[in-house]
Amino acid sequence: MRPAFKNWNLVKTLRRAKYLLVAAIVAATAVRVVSQDIIGVALLSTVTTNVNGAGVRVAQPEAGYDQADDYTNWEVNPGAVGQPGGHFTYVSANGSTTNFPNSLSSESAHADAVGGIFYGMPGGVATNVAHVDNYDANDLIQVGEFVTPFSTNYTASLPAANINDAVVNQSFTFGVVPTNEQEAIDSAYDNYAARYNTLFVSAANNGGPVSAPGTSYNCISVGAYGGGSSYGPTLDNGRAKPDITAPAGETSFSTPLVSGAAAVLIQAGLRGDGGSDTNSPGDIRMVKALLLNGAIKPADWTNNPPSPLDTRYGVGVLNVFNSYKQLAGGKHGYIFSTNVPTSTGHPPTGATGTVGALSGWDFNTNTSSSTSDGVNHYYFNVTNGSGSAAFNATATLVWNRQRFQKGINNLDIFLYAAVSSNLVVCSTSLVDNVEHIFVPRLAQGRYDLQVWKAGGAGTVSVAEPYALAWEFFSTSLNASKSGTNISISWPIYPAGFVLQAATNLVTPVAWDANNPAPEVTNNQNVVLLNATNADQFFRLWRP
Repeated sequence: MRPAFKNWNLVKTLRRAKYLLVAAIVAATAVRVVSQDIIGVALLSTVTTNVNGAGVRVAQPEAGYDQADDYTNWEVNPGAVGQPGGHFTYVSANGSTTNFPNSLSSESAHADAVGGIFYGMPGGVATNVAHVDNYDANDLIQVGEFVTPFSTNYTASLPAANINDAVVNQSFTFGVVPTNEQEAIDSAYDNYAARYNTLFVSAANNGGPVSAPGTSYNCISVGAYGGGSSYGPTLDNGRAKPDITAPAGETSFSTPLVSGAAAVLIQAGLRGDGGSDTNSPGDIRMVKALLLNGAIKPADWTNNPPSPLDTRYGVGVLNVFNSYKQLAGGKHGYIFSTNVPTSTGHPPTGATGTVGALSGWDFNTNTSSSTSDGVNHYYFNVTNGSGSAAFNATATLVWNRQRFQKGINNLDIFLYAAVSSNLVVCSTSLVDNVEHIFVPRLAQGRYDLQVWKAGGAGTVSVAEPYALAWEFFSTSLNASKSGTNISISWPIYPAGFVLQAATNLVTPVAWDANNPAPEVTNNQNVVLLNATNADQFFRLWRP
């Protein structure tokens, strides 16, 4: 038997990547500035104040690999990220300290770049986090390998005690490892996350299949939109990962954008921006559901059912403004709950109640039994008073893999037309603990959004807590004369639209997006254009 060793696969992966590191870090400063607008941070500041991660404690494990042959440097320099030294605790197997510099390690340019995007002043996403625990990643997660004449077994463990960090940014991966090693790593993270309500935001990896720890069920796995990024599904059982992408050249720098957004949402929920229930928005399932449901779909987004997500983009590109607005839409419970015999139909019930917001969330529980499936019904009247307008609809359902469980409870979401009982769309993966639906042109009407839980044999538990976020919207484009100009306006929520113009509608239409950037006035995007005698046509487009 060969004795266990510590994170050899992690070190191997980082050795291969280190020669690409210098160029990536040089580009990281630009990422901090440009992505503020792309992911909705700048827009968020126009509708609320001081949503900056205040009061939220976070962690940043780093795997040191800056020096030519020295793989021990992993520390953030407070001065490099514009934060006071008292905001940091440095932790490794050799001890901990609040001082910088110190004898545990040395400054890491990679750690500085990641921290700058995550919480750095002034360009970070969550600039006012309460504290940062900076870990040596090789000591936070312990991975061992034991070889016998007949098999190789892997073990993985995180600290037994709660590290008390709400969000843990992990801009490292173990690379592609054997399936049973991935499963051991996933289980260690899932058990810890479920026990301590810790949200691990993990890089998917840069190229090739998505890698641990970005393969764990309960994490948010992040790809790099517009850069080199890994793709799904997972190698163990074909789950949809990454969960989401953010704009960056590599996943080291897309991941802290999502971590910062998570800290911002947690702070907003704790202070009551989502309503009187200030506990549920801090649950990792709710944070994940809101972040995923607020994402913007790239033009070529697609999924291959029953997989709920795109193998490249997950749900799409992070937009924290959209996620915040869905949080601010408030918590709304289901209208009616039914139990039906296992594996039978569950059409709309005819209930008359209606969910009071077309953008919002719920944190609830679904219950099944040995003989019945559980169905929670959310009824929506989807209309804006204009009979010709179509809506976009998204809904995201998230639940945890429970502690010490290999499998998960089977939950699905269904969207039915309430009057006809016709099924519009569903998400029914047997292996994922995320379900997601997207309908780009939904007719106005009454709809039943169902959260379904399988009963019968094979269930992990009778009851399963879940988080649900939804958005039904129809955006209007308005034009009016303003002196010698034309004023074009549309609502700031949801975000992600680009104004395009054309001089005629003859196919193929030549749409031009070369228009001035909009100014935000009274929750409207406003663009002023010169009036001409020629015909002009305008549309909103999500790239």
